[in-house]
Amino acid sequence: MSEALRRERFEKLSIFFPMWNEEQYIHRAVRAAQEICELLVESKEVGDYEIIVVDDASDDRTAEYADALVEVDTHIRVVHHQQNRKLGGSIKSGLAAATGDLVLYTDADLPFEMIELVRAIRVLRDYEADMVSAYRLDRTGEGVRRAVYSWVYNGLIQVSFGTRLRDVNFAFKLCRRRVLDHVTLSSEGSFIDAELVIRAQRAGYSIVQIGVDYFPRTRGVSTLSSPAVIRGMLGEMFRLRNELKSVQPAPHA
Repeated sequence: MSEALRRERFEKLSIFFPMWNEEQYIHRAVRAAQEICELLVESKEVGDYEIIVVDDASDDRTAEYADALVEVDTHIRVVHHQQNRKLGGSIKSGLAAATGDLVLYTDADLPFEMIELVRAIRVLRDYEADMVSAYRLDRTGEGVRRAVYSWVYNGLIQVSFGTRLRDVNFAFKLCRRRVLDHVTLSSEGSFIDAELVIRAQRAGYSIVQIGVDYFPRTRGVSTLSSPAVIRGMLGEMFRLRNELKSVQPAPHA
């Protein structure tokens, strides 16, 4: 087969889950990641994989369960925070720990079916994209208030930074290593999803969107739409606004 026709193959896939008090979800999340990773290895889409749990100083049994999983599967790694660093700090720890040339960040409550990762990798490869960011096809299951908050926030990000993403905070971001090597994130809170997309786009990296079926959390409590989290997101957006607007294209993007 000629070089032009040879299918791109990724050497290693990293999947990481930021977790705070996710004892009810950790086993299901890791099991789903294991199954899809084994499928991708068997189909020769990736050569190897790792699954990373970022324990954000949980005060339930998340850390205990994560350490136990490491004992039975060498593909699993755990990063422990001594102090709670919120979503932004957890994502930065996950990105720093990931060693793959392809990296997926998502939530422990599995807001989408992991089989969607097969499609995302195919889209990334076939369309020669640098990042795949998913959006929810149907958001009615999350409630009216959160849907309205999200619609307003996405519109604000689009107007303020010229992004084109429909669902910037959805926890499905698949990135090539070259994006993560160039982008340095500052946010410690939930603005980090938008910051990653804004920095990547303004640096000249291509982002492709795909729609996925959405499965709302059925256990535990989501804090994303709480007033404190929303205030934090808006505060970081305005604090970083000038810095983000000054991002220059990467040399080889």
